[in-house]
Amino acid sequence: MSKLIIITGSPCVGKTTVTEKLFTSYENSAFFDGDWAWCVNPFSVDDPRLRNGDKTMSFALSTYLNSDFEYVFFSSVVATDKAIREAILKDVTAKDYCVLGFTLTCSEETLLERHRERGDNNECSFYWLHLDPYQGDYVISTDNKSVQQIVDEMKSIIDDSENKC
Repeated sequence: MSKLIIITGSPCVGKTTVTEKLFTSYENSAFFDGDWAWCVNPFSVDDPRLRNGDKTMSFALSTYLNSDFEYVFFSSVVATDKAIREAILKDVTAKDYCVLGFTLTCSEETLLERHRERGDNNECSFYWLHLDPYQGDYVISTDNKSVQQIVDEMKSIIDDSENKC
């Protein structure tokens, strides 16, 4: 059975970096970053056209899952939102797959530092950071951890889930 592994959290929490490294550590895997479906200018979370991006996410995930990838990794800030995550998953056409969710988090201080390191000129918002994690997600703090430590922690959970899916 394929595993859809959803990785979410605030912007700059480390989703893409961690997912890229995690994805390459599994054979027969695929990776879709939700940011690729939301690449619009100007960007506004309130723009109703972004729900079209959610359909793109559903389509890409369906394509990977229907292509017999054993692991499909999906990172997206919007998958934190219950209604959006469920709408994306509802439109996935694949059958016989299980979902493992991870919410990455960090302190406000760490988030500010990561924004500075990235040279982000946008105002740092704590909105996403303070949302409750999606129910059932594994919550992993990225504070004071290397990317490899986070990946190892996630791999342990994914590998332990083999008999639960």
